[in-house]
Amino acid sequence: MLEINTSKVSRWDHHGREHVVRVQRKGAQRTIRCDTCGWRQGAQFLPWLKAEEHLAEAHQATVDPTEAQSDR
Repeated sequence: MLEINTSKVSRWDHHGREHVVRVQRKGAQRTIRCDTCGWRQGAQFLPWLKAEEHLAEAHQATVDPTEAQSDR
């Protein structure tokens, strides 16, 4: 039986909207998928970095919610 693991990368845009890209791991393969626009790509190396790049380029979403909460 194959084990499937999913994690996510969240960023907010300058309007305060959250955008999420999910990283799904199935064995050695990783697939990244954007919840906002449906964009999908296979990523063998650095999938979280590619997810952050997509959020910044496609949605101008660059604010990390974990960093924003620590500033309060």
